[in-house]
Amino acid sequence: MRLARPLETLIDELVKLPTIGPKTAQRLALYILKLPEEEAKQLANAIIEARETVHPCPECGYLTDRSICLICTDNTRDESTICVAEETSDIIAIEKTGFRGKYFVLNKSFHLMDDNKLEEIKVAPLKKFLSNGKVKEVVLALNPDINGDILSRYIASLASDYGVVVTRLAHGLPVGGDIEFADELTLRRAMEGRKQF
Repeated sequence: MRLARPLETLIDELVKLPTIGPKTAQRLALYILKLPEEEAKQLANAIIEARETVHPCPECGYLTDRSICLICTDNTRDESTICVAEETSDIIAIEKTGFRGKYFVLNKSFHLMDDNKLEEIKVAPLKKFLSNGKVKEVVLALNPDINGDILSRYIASLASDYGVVVTRLAHGLPVGGDIEFADELTLRRAMEGRKQF
């Protein structure tokens, strides 16, 4: 059955989102069409505003709409511990554990099978953190799969040049899983049980 072209286009765009299949995309598209005009415009404007104003923090890589993110400017955070994560979604999950250190977000997925090169990962801001002499521990909060392990070894070798302790999240997170999908209790136990790498 043919749908109106704009509706098909909306469904096609929604299905590109992670975890959204064709049926869910169709339900979302039909729901959006039923929204009052003002709410639909607010949704569209929120997407446009986020795309135009949100960017990685130049110091840590966490997403922000400010020149420096709220985590970097928070003086109550422990500057002696930096947690290295792959994506902002990982930081959002880790924050729920009560971790009060600083972060460094890579904002780049590393996939061995995709011919990615470790040298493409921008680590200059991390080196700047490490060179200030305040950092005593680097926590590797990278996904527990082969790509995360390779990335962990790379970051650990960089951090070892600065004489800091390198730890990683304790096992308990499922191997091959993503940190952002771990439940809060599992992630908290993994954070509390981290060991030197």
